[in-house]
Amino acid sequence: MTSSASLDAARALLREFPVVDGHNDLPWALRKQAGYDLDALDIGGHRHDRLHTDIPRLREGGVGAQYWSVYVPCEQPEPVAATLEQIDCVRRMLARYPADLAPALTAGDMEAARRDGRIASLMGAEGGHSIANSLGTLRGLYELGVRYMTLTHNFNVDWADSATDEPKAGGLTAFGREVVREMNRLGMLVDLSHVAATTMRDALDASSAPVVFSHSSSRAVCDHPRNIPDDVLERLPANGGVAMVTFVPKFVLQAAVDWTAAADDNMRAHGLHHLDTSPEAMKIHREFEERTPRPVATVSTVADHLDHMREVAGIDHLGIGGDYDGTAFTPDGLNDVSGYPNLLAELLDRGWSTADLAKLTWKNAVRVLGAAEDVARGLQATRAASIATIESLDGAEG
Repeated sequence: MTSSASLDAARALLREFPVVDGHNDLPWALRKQAGYDLDALDIGGHRHDRLHTDIPRLREGGVGAQYWSVYVPCEQPEPVAATLEQIDCVRRMLARYPADLAPALTAGDMEAARRDGRIASLMGAEGGHSIANSLGTLRGLYELGVRYMTLTHNFNVDWADSATDEPKAGGLTAFGREVVREMNRLGMLVDLSHVAATTMRDALDASSAPVVFSHSSSRAVCDHPRNIPDDVLERLPANGGVAMVTFVPKFVLQAAVDWTAAADDNMRAHGLHHLDTSPEAMKIHREFEERTPRPVATVSTVADHLDHMREVAGIDHLGIGGDYDGTAFTPDGLNDVSGYPNLLAELLDRGWSTADLAKLTWKNAVRVLGAAEDVARGLQATRAASIATIESLDGAEG
């Protein structure tokens, strides 16, 4: 049981070193639930049961910077256009709530927002399908404010393998390595959440700038392919990157991983896809959950991951990426974006120092973006924008 003294200390620390959260899917939730109608889902002064995120709860949770995910599904028709719509949603959010949300493109912008008492708002594109095999499109996203790109989402792209798809490229192809190099030249962070372990290793080999995992936890603690193997965590100090622990129960709690696999098998046994959300499918899913209650993750579950990741990678290479509004279920105590103080209090009770927590919440994430900017300045002095194509590097089949 977390002590009240630890909770008070956590809140005090967050007033000075607030959370930089690496991944929040609110823009997609606004699309799905309200068709981007910001009047229908006003996050400024209201708490919405259908959302994990609004400004009052961001304030309560001590969030000082947020990477808003401009995510679109891999199967989305016209993914570039849909990604532009997501970017537009974030921009309209920032214009609507200027007293609370500050546009941010650089580490300096993040620090300026902290001084002003506003929430620095950055963008990350979730999945290389958003550039449609085009380095010109990658540069366009950067010019529009996107500051990281997750190389894949749930399925492979032509040039990189996903953690949750059948291997095809064996990691990164030649064009995939060129994507990483161009991201380095731009100053766009290479995000390795969602990618296969082979892709993680290839990207670390190819990148001259620090990488991030915007929302991934430890594979040694919970054996799910979305998590980071220890050999990859061990490479972060030399790279300078940051692994941002996620809260998704089916990625952090082994019992939840096993339960999800059984639930998916049950759907398939009824002739349905495991991601089917039709009324028939949901009825079958509810019946399964009544027979076999869903395991519940807790704050302690997430803290176990951070303890292990700290032991392997070191305190200078950890961060937080909750994946709020991108998951149906959250751990007890981390139910929404107001819950971050509970995690910090748990870590204080485990012996983490306030200096450790300041790195976890703020300093590491700001440092890694600043380091990517430094690398980009050097590369831009010596390297022109790449005009390579997937056909020229990987052949006509991509």
